[in-house]
Amino acid sequence: MASLYFSDFWNKLDVCAILIFIAGLICRWIPSTLYPGRIILSLAFIIFCLRLMHIFTVSKTLGPKIIIVKRMMKDVFFFLFLLAVWVVSFGVAKQAILIHNEERVDWIFRGVVYHSYLTIFGQIPSYIDGTEPRCSPNGTDPYKPKCPESNKDKRPVFPEWLTVILLCLYLLFTNILLLNLLIAMFNYTFQQVQEHTDQIWKFQRHDLIEEYHGRPAAPPPFILFNHLQLFVKRGNSASRATAVCSIALAVA
Repeated sequence: MASLYFSDFWNKLDVCAILIFIAGLICRWIPSTLYPGRIILSLAFIIFCLRLMHIFTVSKTLGPKIIIVKRMMKDVFFFLFLLAVWVVSFGVAKQAILIHNEERVDWIFRGVVYHSYLTIFGQIPSYIDGTEPRCSPNGTDPYKPKCPESNKDKRPVFPEWLTVILLCLYLLFTNILLLNLLIAMFNYTFQQVQEHTDQIWKFQRHDLIEEYHGRPAAPPPFILFNHLQLFVKRGNSASRATAVCSIALAVA
């Protein structure tokens, strides 16, 4: 029964949301973990809201769109492997050219991954040519990035044209090539599902009706009485089966 229950994606989402909610509720009861509990409950709220998408399976228009979203998420997952190669390669090269001996792990991660990822969406870094007005010369300020490497005349020690060329090549491949590849993958997935919209909706509707048909009629917390009734029925059925078997053995 457990394997059958967890075979459904929405049931897994339910269990995940409930466990996170319980963890957040426990943290809220402890004064020292009051704020972490608030963060955990906020994450649980997001999962509960995503769980509401299951209602859309009733609709003939929105139901197949849930399948499209699921398949597109798989496309994005495999696309991220391709994107990660370009993001990490450009980020490491840019960080090594601009910054010398950065020891703060959080700022290394920002320079290599975070800034490179935001560049895809049009946020061009101001320090790409070696000028950064708000920076820490020696990296002593934890809230400011370390200044790019410069000489005594406050000029970049690296060739400025090199980082600009690297940025142009990076944007060329990520914004034009890879993002259009992702759009083409989305378009192919959408066409595949759209051709079988009616069949998908009928299967979804059948599964939803069958799911609610097997559920007790009473809502929580009164559902405990239904489970108690089922437990009593199973006990009576087991005792009757035992009695029948004993009679059959006695006759034999």
